[in-house]
Amino acid sequence: QVQLVESGGGLVQAGGSLTLSCAASGPIVNINALRWYRQAPQGQRELVATISSDGTTNYADSVKGRFTISRDDAKNTVYLQMNSLKSDDTAVYYCNFLANPSSYWGQGTQVTVSS
Repeated sequence: QVQLVESGGGLVQAGGSLTLSCAASGPIVNINALRWYRQAPQGQRELVATISSDGTTNYADSVKGRFTISRDDAKNTVYLQMNSLKSDDTAVYYCNFLANPSSYWGQGTQVTVSS
């Protein structure tokens, strides 16, 4: 069973940066997209960023221009570079490998932005 292991979360001051990583423990075939979601306290899970198999990226309006998603297929890893962080970015961040027919989720990593 392939697992996704996230790292890179933590506490940062507003205006700072963090880079999240999500590595698969083994190869995953037929990947359609790699995604990052987040869930704030007492909030719903929100799609933050997507990178498709052809490299196309999409972002939530709230993070456009500040966050960058990227992938390293050789390492089975997806990244989320987060700059100019705001207190509203505080959440648990989850990675998702959307494959056919399965979908894989990371365990979540906490990002806390202090104002």
